[in-house]
Amino acid sequence: MTTPKPRTSPAVPADPADDRRAVTGKRRIAFAVYVADAGQLPGLQALLRSLVLTGPALCEDVVVLHPGLPDASFDAAHRLHPRLIPRSADGRHDVFRLDGYDTVIALAPTLIVLGSLDPLLRLRTGVAAVPRPGPDGVPDPRNGVPDDGLLVIQAQDVDHSALAAAAPQDIPESLLVPLDSRYDFRALRLGDDLAVPEDVVVLNFADAPTVRGGPAHAARARFDLLDDEAFRAAYLALPGAKHPDLLLHLALPFPDGPRPPIDLVRQLAEIHRGRGHHDRAVALLGEAVAGRPDLPRCHETLGVCLMALSRYEEAETHLLLATASPDFAPRAYGQLARLAWLLGRTEDARGYALAGLETDPTDANCRAWYARTSEMVTAGATSPDIPAGEQLAHVALFADGEENAGDKVLPEAVRSCFTTDTGPDSWHQQHAHLLVDEAGLERLNARRAVIVGGGGLFLPDTAPNGNSGWQWNIPDDVLARITAPLAVFAVGYNVFDGQRYRRERFAASLQALVERSAFFGLRNHGSVARVRELLPASLREKVRYQPCPTTVARHLDTRLVEPAVREDTVLLNCAYDRAGLRFGHDYGHFLAEMAAAIRAMSAAAEVRYAAHMPADERFVDDLRREHGLTLPVEPLYLLSNDAIRDLYRRARLVIGMRGHAGMIPFGCGTPIISLVSHPKLAYFLADIDRPDWGVSVHERALGARLAERALAVLADHPAAVADVHDRQRTLWSVTRDNLARLRELTGLPDPFGEPGPVAGPVVPAPRSAAGEDRPAPSLRTAPPTP
Repeated sequence: MTTPKPRTSPAVPADPADDRRAVTGKRRIAFAVYVADAGQLPGLQALLRSLVLTGPALCEDVVVLHPGLPDASFDAAHRLHPRLIPRSADGRHDVFRLDGYDTVIALAPTLIVLGSLDPLLRLRTGVAAVPRPGPDGVPDPRNGVPDDGLLVIQAQDVDHSALAAAAPQDIPESLLVPLDSRYDFRALRLGDDLAVPEDVVVLNFADAPTVRGGPAHAARARFDLLDDEAFRAAYLALPGAKHPDLLLHLALPFPDGPRPPIDLVRQLAEIHRGRGHHDRAVALLGEAVAGRPDLPRCHETLGVCLMALSRYEEAETHLLLATASPDFAPRAYGQLARLAWLLGRTEDARGYALAGLETDPTDANCRAWYARTSEMVTAGATSPDIPAGEQLAHVALFADGEENAGDKVLPEAVRSCFTTDTGPDSWHQQHAHLLVDEAGLERLNARRAVIVGGGGLFLPDTAPNGNSGWQWNIPDDVLARITAPLAVFAVGYNVFDGQRYRRERFAASLQALVERSAFFGLRNHGSVARVRELLPASLREKVRYQPCPTTVARHLDTRLVEPAVREDTVLLNCAYDRAGLRFGHDYGHFLAEMAAAIRAMSAAAEVRYAAHMPADERFVDDLRREHGLTLPVEPLYLLSNDAIRDLYRRARLVIGMRGHAGMIPFGCGTPIISLVSHPKLAYFLADIDRPDWGVSVHERALGARLAERALAVLADHPAAVADVHDRQRTLWSVTRDNLARLRELTGLPDPFGEPGPVAGPVVPAPRSAAGEDRPAPSLRTAPPTP
């Protein structure tokens, strides 16, 4: 087996100029090592081996500073670590001016890592180091910091101009954060016979070049004498979690010889799957399971990856093989139910879900699919008899059950921009994840217009498909044959900090969609910029700004007037999907800071927790366990849309991490503060010119800043509400202008009081006599002449 990625190729480092990191405040962390000459390269390699083998789940950039060594000098080091970045430097003091990083852990080729460095990654202030040793070798704070040991540098605390030419030992005492000696323990203190203390994390041989035997020498030899294959084998044999970058780098390509362990193959496939490289996962697993029906877990993973490539028939075959095992049958049946649902085979989907429940009656996924498909069958039998030509088609994510509350509110908000009736009499509902086949295309074309609206549909990994590369499961050739006027309305580009995926299929589908659309509006200017980057210059100006309809809800629903009395309540929401991308190394810091903020806010109002989905409640559990605080929970995922809006409308303040935990209350006229862990929250605040309404989850003084902002809102609440109303007027003006254009597309009257255009049938896209498509109708296409 092989993989397209050679083991010797360094991974692409994080882009320091990526503005998504800038808007969320996510900390950028690196290790830095200064190599003075080629003689220190073996020490660098031993350090890298120790760093990897003692921290198998840790993988940050390793910047190797050097005075101008040839690139080939680092080939051996590249084989040991996937994120090695050689960079020319004048000396070790350059670690203080390492651009693009917020926290730098400076190491040296004389160091060996023996334990976890996680506590160092959680440091947030000053320059941390073990003070220089005195005559007896024991660190003495009066002696300053050694120039050949470990440093943890926080860029925001360092005056680059003052320290650029300084040596580490010249760090001002006001900046110094003393570390325990176990983080830079001098081997000289051990001589040739003393054992290395068990709590030593970093062992430093800088002043002990003559140590050639004894326990200290043995500790270094564990990492110094390993060749590449022994190092790879040692890493793969480690128990517990491993960082995906490291695991891929050190496992692939597989060496010649016996077949690799099947569990390792599956783990690598799961990594590729998580990164959207489903073709690579299929290549690995397809070869591994050939002729092996006895590998149900692998067949399940392979089936899911084939489904993500829209190779549905093959996927179904492998998922059925996975059902042979009682241990994996419920999960496999759940995936089979989803697959059948994607293809419009509702009865089959319900049958698969029922089979899963017969295997395990407690399986939540199968239970959810059985409920959903049963409701679909019932709804199909009682669907209203409305002529298709009198309806609009709506393509969106339609949440049900205990799914995200924001995704339940959003589709209704989109529809209310176009019609006062948001139900099935006026709208044909098409879930974005359902494959648009020939029958589906016919249903769309029968409607007076197709609105693709609401939600972060430009996201590759929630429900991946090989047809479009984003959430709408529509092949290019089917998209090209949509003849009903097509509008993309308030869609978002929802990629996280540090989330990379292969965009070739998405970019091609996106271009076809923009070309085909009569209107193309994205819900924030950040999304507009990201999408324009993927388009040819000729199409970029077609991408417009259309705020999310939830942000103007007061203008869409006359019931959402300012309440006579608001409850003395602050509602708080946190999100946990893709927690690693949201919090990085800062979750413990976030939790502690939030506990401090909640205590401060509780003096002015009751703090309650608004869970948009069950997973959000992890915050309440962690807060109680770690900090002894208990919050009452409002399970929004169990409420109706009206109840969700009413709850947010009556609160005095909402502090939310989810996009719609900010946009929905804002749309109801309630002041908000955003906990920024995703670019989309910062994009929204930039759109309304209120960036100070957001606080990064990585903010060092998060608790104090959040409490200060919240207490200020509560102290002058009428002014805060008036500010929300003022910001909202701008969004409503943009929305009204866009809707005026869209009314010409749909032929509908204005549901807000202004007369619409003369009613008449909507003009389909013209076709030549040979049936070939011509350009889609422009926004200002007039009704046909009688």
